[in-house]
Amino acid sequence: MKNNLRLWLKGGLITCLMICLPALASGDNYGAVGAENLSDKELTLEVMLNFALEDEYLARGEYQKIIETFGGKKPFTNIIKAEEKHITWLVPLFEKYGIALPVDRGMESAVIPANYEETFSIGVAAEIANIDMYSRFLKLDLPSEVEDVFMRLRKASENHLAAFQRWEAKY
Repeated sequence: MKNNLRLWLKGGLITCLMICLPALASGDNYGAVGAENLSDKELTLEVMLNFALEDEYLARGEYQKIIETFGGKKPFTNIIKAEEKHITWLVPLFEKYGIALPVDRGMESAVIPANYEETFSIGVAAEIANIDMYSRFLKLDLPSEVEDVFMRLRKASENHLAAFQRWEAKY
C-alpha cells in the first residue's frame, strides 16, 4: 500500500512539473504580460527596459512566424520592419545604463492561428497590451531619453493597432 501511494505521489509530482514548468517559462513574466503583474514600485528602469525589449521581441517573433506560415503579406511585412527599428531604439538604452539585454524568446512564444484572417486579432491584442504597458511606464519617473523612446514606441503601437484594425475589418 505504501509503495502504491509513493508511486502515485511521484507520478503526480512529475505530472505537475511537466505541466507547470513550461507554463512558468512560456512568457507569463515576459513582455507586456510580465509588466502587468508587477506593482509600480517594482518597475525599476532596468525592469521596464527589459519588459519593453521583450515585448518588441515578442511582436517581431509573432510577425515572423505569421510571415513564415502565411507568406509575406501586408500588413505584417511592413510592421515587422518597424519592430526591428523599435528594437534598435531600445538597445542603446541598455548600453547607456549598463543593463544586459534580455534573451529573445519571441519566436518560441508565437501563436499561429488556423488561418490568415485570424492573425489580425492577434496583432490587435498585442498592440493593445503594448500601448497599455508604455502608457503605464510613462506615468513613472523616467530619464528623458527613456521617456522619449517609450513615447515613440507607444505612438508606433497606436499606428500598428489602427493598421491591424483596418485589415481585420476587411475580413
